[in-house]
Amino acid sequence: MKKRYYLVLPLLAAMFNVQAQEQRFDPPWNKPFNDGLNFTIKGIDNVPDLYGDITDPQLVIFFAGNQFMVIDDLLAEFKLAYPQYTRVFAETLPPGILARQIKSGSITIGNMRISNAPDIYTAGKSKIVENAAWFSRTEAYAKNKLAIMVQKGNPQKITGLKDLGRNEIIVSMPNPEWEGIGKRIEEAYVKAGGESLKMKIMEDKVKDKSTYLTQIHHRQTPMRILYEQAQAGPVWYSEAFYQQMIGNPIEMVEIPDGENIEATYVAGQMKNAPHQKAAKDFMDFMQSEKAKKIYRKFGFTTD
Repeated sequence: MKKRYYLVLPLLAAMFNVQAQEQRFDPPWNKPFNDGLNFTIKGIDNVPDLYGDITDPQLVIFFAGNQFMVIDDLLAEFKLAYPQYTRVFAETLPPGILARQIKSGSITIGNMRISNAPDIYTAGKSKIVENAAWFSRTEAYAKNKLAIMVQKGNPQKITGLKDLGRNEIIVSMPNPEWEGIGKRIEEAYVKAGGESLKMKIMEDKVKDKSTYLTQIHHRQTPMRILYEQAQAGPVWYSEAFYQQMIGNPIEMVEIPDGENIEATYVAGQMKNAPHQKAAKDFMDFMQSEKAKKIYRKFGFTTD
């Protein structure tokens, strides 16, 4: 019996070690709230795109998900500027998903149903224009561009968007169906290599499974690269910048301006916002130098 234990115990230890390693890069990458019981279990119970007070919030903000890295600093600074607001709830899901949540009136994640109506919705300019009837006020506040996220050391020697068409490169690509960045990346593919490059990556490589279409790229793409399930992924510049900022083994390949695109982020105050005064105050805050400084800290531009 003892010999069996000696064989089994190292095997179990190795299995648990592999499991731990597979979760070592899992979000949340932001700092969690430290008041009350914290029961975040990586790989099991972990909801990185919901922030703050879901019960009786004084302000509800739906951010396009690729802004998740600014949330800690942004909401902390907002509460300093407007101390009357202590309970803020924010979501950082893809803007297409957030728009569907607004239209349906709720979203279910796991076993949790959320029916909080937003006071503010932020997204790329085109998504705001598409839903212009929702808003009583809109304001642009930041800009971004594309970059390519790769593994540390760039072992595949990726130098630009054309390399993502190589047969051997496994690409993590936002699904244009619900992620606005997907359509913008397709524009960049056409700039870099014409329609043929776009077709190669978005059709041929999807069919042979060397392009993986994500549902929530700001989480899936870095995780797939960190866990060696993908070798490259076109993302917003700020997303690759942030992974490097927090010390994850990620590198960035910059895309020249002639092949790149620029995105403008716009905040919209909902006409039917449940908290109209708080919504106005937050819209004003997003135009402040303090807010813009936070966005610049995380790789966005505000000019």
